[in-house]
Amino acid sequence: MFDEFLRKATELRSQGNSFAIATVVRFDGSISGKPGDKAIIYPDGRIWGWIGGGCTQPAVIKEALKSLADEEPRFVRISPPPKPKSEPRIVDYTMTCHSGGTLDVYIEPVLPRPHLILLGRSAVARYLAALANAMNFQVAIFAEGANREDFPNADLLHESIQVPEEVVAAKAYLVVSTQGEGDEEALAAALRTNAPYISFVASRAKSRKVFEYLRDQGITADQLSRVHSPAGLNIGAVAPEEIALSILAEIVQIRRARLPVETKIAPERELKDPVCGMNVNAMGAMHHFEWHGITYYFCCISCKQEFEKQPANYVA
Repeated sequence: MFDEFLRKATELRSQGNSFAIATVVRFDGSISGKPGDKAIIYPDGRIWGWIGGGCTQPAVIKEALKSLADEEPRFVRISPPPKPKSEPRIVDYTMTCHSGGTLDVYIEPVLPRPHLILLGRSAVARYLAALANAMNFQVAIFAEGANREDFPNADLLHESIQVPEEVVAAKAYLVVSTQGEGDEEALAAALRTNAPYISFVASRAKSRKVFEYLRDQGITADQLSRVHSPAGLNIGAVAPEEIALSILAEIVQIRRARLPVETKIAPERELKDPVCGMNVNAMGAMHHFEWHGITYYFCCISCKQEFEKQPANYVA
């Protein structure tokens, strides 16, 4: 099972997909999940693998999706009532299965390498490619005359400034660093992509002239407003390697603003399970029961069965 898990995780990773890994690290009492059990949670809420029965999965999936959104790991404890004393950095959920028991699960997001696309083969571009590679970015170079001697660690190298749309990832960072070699054409090519970040390495005076030319060519002010120029944070950079550092610092700053990973799971409409009190997403709940014209939702079949015996007790 472990080998199969590794193959699945490696396959998803190589395809550039986002997912979360949930690992059981501790248990107490009679419970099906055991230390070392693992599962993969997809951005649409699907789960592959095993971390315990149906009472544990809703909590793990919910926290895994949060982990993908904020890029932070989670430590989740699922335990029977009474609820344990809250501990720092532990997210507590109520165990609702009759078997009881406590389960501790560690959840870690796995995100694709950030993409840096460089248009140009200037000295700034070379230093920026080297710095980004050292920080585990996936680096793509698009420039006439670009070669492996200048960009030895680039993941992708094209001798053209035209960027195919399939190369632009959802969180790609695109930097135009032509610096006198086809500036206008390169910036126009960058604006034809849907890259969420575009910067232009040039002085303010040079930027104004290039922008004026592009406006005359039909590019709108709204399109040009996408461009960060001058590129990079204002750290007083002068040398090419310093400018490259300032640009990468700006990219890291924007990246750490933690824009949420797109998830495709249905929006939550949380209601309380009337039996155990656990929050249940009504949009995806498997167990529900209608009584006196009102639908009640349950985290598991055992809670539903308890409710069906004497609904009035729980509604009251």
